[in-house]
Amino acid sequence: MNEYINLTTDNIDDEHICCAIGDPKHSDGVLKKKAWIKDKLRDGHIFRKLNARGKIFIEYEPLKTAWTSVVGENYIYIYCLWVAGSYKGKGYARELLEYCISDAKSKNMSGICTIVTEKKKPFLGDKKFFEHFGFKIADSILDYDLMVLSFDNSPKPKFCETARKMTIDNRNFTIYYADQCPYVEYEIIELTNYAKEKCIPLDFIKIDSSDKAKNVPCVFTAWANFYKGKFISNTILNANAFEKLLNKE
Repeated sequence: MNEYINLTTDNIDDEHICCAIGDPKHSDGVLKKKAWIKDKLRDGHIFRKLNARGKIFIEYEPLKTAWTSVVGENYIYIYCLWVAGSYKGKGYARELLEYCISDAKSKNMSGICTIVTEKKKPFLGDKKFFEHFGFKIADSILDYDLMVLSFDNSPKPKFCETARKMTIDNRNFTIYYADQCPYVEYEIIELTNYAKEKCIPLDFIKIDSSDKAKNVPCVFTAWANFYKGKFISNTILNANAFEKLLNKE
């Protein structure tokens, strides 16, 4: 039987968090992510991973306190379910999701929700995988779907009204971000330096609470790119990707 570990205040300092393993440039981002998890554990946050040196984990918590542009009562929100590299195709994703489902039922939750797209995009789950477990679309914004697995007849979650805007008034390149991803910290520094060197107006807006997350003008909270007032993508950018995106737009 596969061995999994749930992060706790007692073990988090000694355990890796799957992403950015062993990459020194992301060490500060890993520390910020761990600090974020420590704070969120009080809200019932779960980070469960395979006891291995790889990217095999699920991360979720009650929707009420989750940093997401989704609202609803008595639901669990899955931030991320990720199985990468040679670990794919071995049933780990199924085991992690089944654990989440069992955990939610044991806590008398009304169901589970997560965000997907028809065509796979970075940091989003596989739509067909969740459909296999009975998840159904409860709400949509553009090509982003909120999928829900309901255990009872309670009202289903939905995207926040502010998330439906997918636009902002600021015409500068603007990035909304949060410490919930360990890759964020390094790229913020890299982009800040690049934009300063090239004299490119670049604005960052940090999401540092659940309330702010529920009022983001798009689907994403961990990282969201806006340019000329419109949402472009949730792809975390380095300097090269930023330059290519500007040239394309």
